[in-house]
Amino acid sequence: MSDGLTIQSHKGPYRVHFDVDALARLNASVPDNAHFLIDARVADLYRDQMGHVLASKSVLVIEATEAAKSLERFPAYVDHLVSRGLRRDHVLVAIGGGILQDITCFLSATMLRGVDWRFYPTTLLAQCDSCIGSKSSINCGDAKNILGTFTPPKDIFLSTRFLATLDPREIRSGIGEMLKVHMIAGPADFAAIAESYDSLWTRPTVMEATIRRSLQIKQGYIEKDEFDTGPRLVFNLGHSFGHAIEAATDFAVPHGIAVTIGLDMAGWMSWRLGQGSEDNWRMARPVLARNYAGYQSVPVPLNRFLAALAKDKKNVGAGSATLILPDAEGQVTRGVHAVDDAFCTLCAEFLDKVRPHDP
Repeated sequence: MSDGLTIQSHKGPYRVHFDVDALARLNASVPDNAHFLIDARVADLYRDQMGHVLASKSVLVIEATEAAKSLERFPAYVDHLVSRGLRRDHVLVAIGGGILQDITCFLSATMLRGVDWRFYPTTLLAQCDSCIGSKSSINCGDAKNILGTFTPPKDIFLSTRFLATLDPREIRSGIGEMLKVHMIAGPADFAAIAESYDSLWTRPTVMEATIRRSLQIKQGYIEKDEFDTGPRLVFNLGHSFGHAIEAATDFAVPHGIAVTIGLDMAGWMSWRLGQGSEDNWRMARPVLARNYAGYQSVPVPLNRFLAALAKDKKNVGAGSATLILPDAEGQVTRGVHAVDDAFCTLCAEFLDKVRPHDP
């Protein structure tokens, strides 16, 4: 087990423990007061390593789908926990990725007016980004992520061993978020992750160090702006374009890979809009293009892309888009941009001509 991080929050400090043997330690000593919520795929893949956990008195195995985090599913989760005798001095333990995180966080915040929870993130996206910062959201009806809370876990146990069973697309998705975080930190940090890109796939120590650095960068922002109203908003870098690409392709492009394309598009658009620089975009593009290779030619219908961009919740007025873009020095800034004919033409040029072109 290596030294962890202590994050300050409105609920008090919470801890990230870096421990490749975290699951084995949990299985060897299952807390009597624990209620487990486990990703069904993780439960299947790690059945032999978590036999004691799965045999404990309160276990909810959940298929990690968007539907699973809809409010309509929560009565069944509540019934299970009540029937297993949940008390305020008990603890909810999530083992899975972002969906299990969202479900467990919402239950933790609302049941019995507050029950502690712990998190064993099993996806790279959760390990390098969402596990800290307190934010979680669930769906209601057709409204995605409309209900939410800022309730951090008391402890996060981070084991990179879980990454060995992830699909390569999921690894690239997580790397996309790490590229985003390092770009926010500035050119030096981005150059460092670009240089170590190959090693992320082959050397677990490099992957853990890069995850740690990603969380350290994010820590500085969330401790200043836990409730996401000011400085932390720059973490939407690449997301306005990325979310629009996801929506326009019916999610044929995975989230973190769409964000990677969004980072490339943000750099290019910033240069063409007169804010950023061509040199910075060209410097960043090779590693970004490597991370979204295979998706560079997925058709993105412009009308659907622009419609999704118009619905972005970060926008402040009709006919405009609130975007996070890098400036000429590579520092990211937040601004409002008119979605006029010239802007739409640039979007079409990037998606149809620049994106498919080899760097």
